[in-house]
This record gives sequence, structure tokens and C-alpha cells, in this order.
Amino acid sequence: MKFLITGGAGFIGSHLCEKLLDLGHQVVCLDNFNDAYDPQIKRENVTKCLASNRVATLEEPRYVLIEGDLRDEQRLEEIFSKHSIDVVIHLAAMAGVRPSIANPILYYDVNVTGTLNLLEKCRTYHIDKFIFASSSSVYGNNEKVPFEETDPVDNPISPYAATKKSGELLCYTYHHLYKTSIACLRFFTVYGPRQRPDLAIHKFAKKMLNDEPIQLYGDGKSTRDYTYIDDIIDGIVKSIDFVSNKTAYEIFNLGECQAIRLDKMIHLLEKVLGKEALIERLPHQEGDVYHTCASIEKSKRVLGYSPDTEFEEGLKIFADWLLKK
Repeated sequence: MKFLITGGAGFIGSHLCEKLLDLGHQVVCLDNFNDAYDPQIKRENVTKCLASNRVATLEEPRYVLIEGDLRDEQRLEEIFSKHSIDVVIHLAAMAGVRPSIANPILYYDVNVTGTLNLLEKCRTYHIDKFIFASSSSVYGNNEKVPFEETDPVDNPISPYAATKKSGELLCYTYHHLYKTSIACLRFFTVYGPRQRPDLAIHKFAKKMLNDEPIQLYGDGKSTRDYTYIDDIIDGIVKSIDFVSNKTAYEIFNLGECQAIRLDKMIHLLEKVLGKEALIERLPHQEGDVYHTCASIEKSKRVLGYSPDTEFEEGLKIFADWLLKK
């Protein structure tokens, strides 16, 4: 099969591209290498994929890297007209809750208009398999835990969350109108090697190694359902089978169903790094949800999703990767 992976040079995207190549598929990776964080990090992420072309046995390369923006309709037309895509996996987005509050128009433009552009190309080119990366942030401050896919998500508390909810709604519309088979995957706080440098685990670890204080917002009792990258990739791959075998629209949580307190995360990070954290305490940030925890019963039942990475084990792998950089 040939896949179009948007955001394919990012943290999750680069791991997914490698996995699909390992499984014998062809991958077209689209990324705009924006400066939300150092673009060189993403260029380093794709080196292994680019190297796979040196052992390619097909007439065309197994991996194609394209630099372009989802909002560039002409660029998308070039990609879809040139490549016979079987499945689109849409990971690209402006990410992050706090930056979305500062720049909501950009977030809407990329995350909503960009998603609509992709769905339109799928309609035009009769591509009927689509996977959309959503987010646990759509649940807002849901008081019922663990979060289930059937819970109301009508009260997003950040522009980022609102754009992800909007993406899910657009996906449903295209499923309804054009019978596109779609899986919307709500990711819960993904971590592991290559994690984005602006995310808490990576950011805290770097500051701890540099003997700099980490900024702890709130009382430390907020929780996150941290999900190891390999478990997320497994869930995405299983969702490919789902959209390939039936015409449906479904939402799936991809998490670990284990809420870890912020202060415990810091303690475990101290343990795996062998460094004590210097903590600067700050007020709770607007837009941040207080708790996340995924019910994964539906994902287990329908997809066969089965995360098996204990949090401390995953942190140790991340720490080993970071210390080797």
C-alpha cells in the first residue's frame, strides 16, 4: 500500500513512517518543517527513512519526502495527481494548548482549513481511507474518568482543542457524504525518543540535566495519561486495518488508561536521569486540562489495541535516548 503521512517528519510521524516502511509499504511524507521548534530536529528525524531508499528494489523510491503546507492547494494537487495514494494518515497540525491561545487564527487556518483541504483531495481522487490524529484535549475538563469516546466534547477550553473537535466533525461530514472510511484517533500525551522539545517530559529533562529550574504550573496534582510512542504506533497501524476492512466512521482513544500525577512524573524523571529537579512553582495555566485518562475498552475490542509499556520503563528508554544525543 502507499500512504500519505502528513506531519511525517515530526515525533509521531517519523516513527510511523519507519514502521510502515518496515512493514513493506510505500510512504509519501509531507511536512512543512515550520519553526514551531527547531526544524533541524525534524530533518534529523527523517534520516533513517531517507536511507531506506538506498536499498529500494522498486522502480520508484519507497519513501518520498515532500516539503509543503496543507494550506497550499496547488502543492496538494501536485502530490495527489502524481502519487496513487491508498490511505491518508493526517498527523500534521499546529500543536500545543498554550501557543494556541496566543495565536488562535493560525491554529484554525492550519488545523481546520488544512484538514478540509486534505478531505477535499481525498474526495476528488476517490481515496476512501482516512485516519485523523485528534487529541485528548477535546474532552476539556471532563469530570468523569476515564474518558470514553461517547462522552460529550462540546466544551473545549483552548483553541487547539476546538480545532481538533472541528477536524473530527469535518471527518464525519465526509464519511456521511462520500462514504469515506475514517478513524479519528484521540492521542493521550505521547512520549518517548524524539518527543517534541516543547513537551513537559522532554523540556523538564533538558532543564534538569542543565541544572536549571523547571516551571511547575499548579499544585502538582494534575494528572496525564502518558502513552509510549510504540503503543501509539501500534494503535495507528491497527486503525489502518480498521479503515481498510469496513466503511465506517469511528473515534478511538489511544492511551494507557493510567493517570500519572505531575509530581510523580517529575519524581520518576529524577530517578531515571539520576538528577534532582529544581522547581519553580507557578499558577495554573489557562487552557490546560486538569486530568486526562483514557478508557481504551473500545480500542481494545474493535482495533485489538493493547498498550504494554509501563510508564517508568518508557521514561527509562526516553532518558537513555536523550543522554546519548
